[in-house]
Amino acid sequence: MTGYSRDKFPHWIGISGNCNTRETVLKRDGSNVTVNTACYPTSGSWYSTYDGVTKYSPSEVSIDHIVALAEAWRSGASSWTTDRRRAFANDLNGPELIAVTVSSNSSKGDRDAASWRPSRTSGWFIYSKMVIRTKYKWHLAVQSAEKSALQDMLNRCYY
Repeated sequence: MTGYSRDKFPHWIGISGNCNTRETVLKRDGSNVTVNTACYPTSGSWYSTYDGVTKYSPSEVSIDHIVALAEAWRSGASSWTTDRRRAFANDLNGPELIAVTVSSNSSKGDRDAASWRPSRTSGWFIYSKMVIRTKYKWHLAVQSAEKSALQDMLNRCYY
């Protein structure tokens, strides 16, 4: 991807007190989370909707950008200002950030919904909705293969 660098999306910025974006999501998405004076979680649990696994150590949890930063770049963020990319990478007001297992986040990498799905089919609904909402909110393009994959995931959801 011409010009792409993860550094063009300043992330894990200070949010409140000593807490950065990552720590804020860990507190928000975890259960019974306690933090030290530096805001780093010292205990708690985190359930990963992608693979149905619960982790008890923050080092085993990643914060996933639902629309990966590289995918955002490919979908329109390449024309954004650094300030807009920073806002996207740290968006706590939308569905862009979620705590998941390190392994599920690593398996996703920078792929879009056309080339990656959560391993749990029951996670497809929330994932597809979050991708759609994020792309809509940030005015990012949806490629035809991605649209088909998102529609397929939504069609397989049962209530």
